[in-house]
Amino acid sequence: RCGMSKTAAERAYLSRVADLGCILCRRLRYGNTPAEIHHARTGTGAGRRASHYNTIGLCAEHHRGNTGLHGMGRKAFEREYGVTELELVEQTKREAKCPE
Repeated sequence: RCGMSKTAAERAYLSRVADLGCILCRRLRYGNTPAEIHHARTGTGAGRRASHYNTIGLCAEHHRGNTGLHGMGRKAFEREYGVTELELVEQTKREAKCPE
């Protein structure tokens, strides 16, 4: 859906994902922290954005910071935290009641 506007269902889902807070902070028992939306890129081509349903909520640090997915890279992030990006997507879909 790269470059395409979001449907009402996608906007509602992304709002629910953001409302969950950072999925990694919750897994690490840091409590609920505000989240940015991360589009999972696993399985997508270079320069392509994943579906709005293949997303997770991450705080700024776990999204863009030095200990985050973009700062460390996906493989290092997954090794460090013992969970894959796709496992986090699946957990998010369950918790946010993904319509797909």
